[in-house]
Amino acid sequence: MSDEANELLDKFLRTLQKHKKVRMGIGVLLVAGLLGIAASFLYDALPHTYRLSITGGEMLSSHHFVARVLQRQAADNGVALRLQPVSGSREAVEAVDKGTLDMAFIQDGLDTHHPNVRHVAYIASEPLQLLVRPEIEDITGLRNRLVNLGLRQGGTRAIAREVLNFSGLRDGVDYVESNFSTEELLRMSADELPDAIMVVSFAPADIADFLVKERGYTLLEIPFPESLALRFGWVANSKILAFTYSVAPPVPSHDITTIGINMHLVANKDVEPRAIFNVLESLYGPGLEMGAKIKLDESQLETPSGYELSEGAQLFLDRKNPILTAELMDEIQSMFGVFLSALSGILIAYRWFKGETPPEPAKDDPDFLAWIKEVASIEQEFDSACAASSTQPMSRDFVNTLQRRLSAIKAESLERLQNAQLENAQLPQSLLLEIADARARIGAVASQMEIGTVREAR
Repeated sequence: MSDEANELLDKFLRTLQKHKKVRMGIGVLLVAGLLGIAASFLYDALPHTYRLSITGGEMLSSHHFVARVLQRQAADNGVALRLQPVSGSREAVEAVDKGTLDMAFIQDGLDTHHPNVRHVAYIASEPLQLLVRPEIEDITGLRNRLVNLGLRQGGTRAIAREVLNFSGLRDGVDYVESNFSTEELLRMSADELPDAIMVVSFAPADIADFLVKERGYTLLEIPFPESLALRFGWVANSKILAFTYSVAPPVPSHDITTIGINMHLVANKDVEPRAIFNVLESLYGPGLEMGAKIKLDESQLETPSGYELSEGAQLFLDRKNPILTAELMDEIQSMFGVFLSALSGILIAYRWFKGETPPEPAKDDPDFLAWIKEVASIEQEFDSACAASSTQPMSRDFVNTLQRRLSAIKAESLERLQNAQLENAQLPQSLLLEIADARARIGAVASQMEIGTVREAR
């Protein structure tokens, strides 16, 4: 069966090969495919401008501030970022998952069941800052108090509730929850403000600075980050330095411990990888560190956020890998064999598309050599006749016959020379010289015969 199949395939290919239009059609399709692949590579190599939407949450949040600085830096790197404020990290990550937002700065500690969200970069750890009225001395003093946990769709609320639950405080039983935005808090009078306010932000935070200096709030320690970290992977140990918000009175009066919350940059899975690559180049450039006043460490880019690493982030990480690694050398060696096989296939295909090679036209060298041999034979006849002229005089008709034969050879060779295919291009010249020499010698004898004298022409 295998031999029959090969025979049928061979017969089919030979049939196709005999039809020039079929060969040309297949060839055009192959060339078009190769041109398409080349155009794709060329497109990737050319510089592009990308337009992406991004959010940092509330307008007055530290996330939004970082996003705004990144917007300026990315514009110089071919990425136009459109800022779109949302109420918090929960709403942001849901919008990214749905594709209504391309990228977002979010807090750790959220639900990570969003299949269309990809991790782009770890930014930094933000401290949870608990601002309270002066009479509240510790976290247990929040009982029977109004505590602002931020917007209901915000990441701060989810984290704050876990901290309060760990402290044994239940919403609606031990404290009353409020959900004012930062803008609303800034517009409230001192009497209208909640007793305690949870803020997740880099220190010093603008809202915390306002509450301490303008409304008399102080900063409360959250002393159990390491214990809480045993329950939640997103909890880190953090610290706020003494005098961060005020010197007299000191706020805080000493370095205080609190919970650190990781801040991440995420993107929708369909965002162009090269666009993410350009965003990361801007993110880890010196301009963002200076503008946002945060220290970014590229080596921590892959700090887990609970989401799969994006293609663009992997592309960014691979840019510093050495070109010629041991694995690449092995791959090159294996690919070399594939290349040779492919080259053989290309040559076979070329011969197939070229069709049957017509036989080479016959060369004319043998004819010119035969004519040269014939001229030499005529000269030998003439020499023999000259040698015998003493006993048998040379006839006039014999001489004329030799001349006619030489003329015929010359005429035929000149006609053939117009379309001759020669390997030795000197043959026609040699032939014509031989003919001229022979005709000169025979002509000399013919002249002597006019006066009845035959002499040796040598």
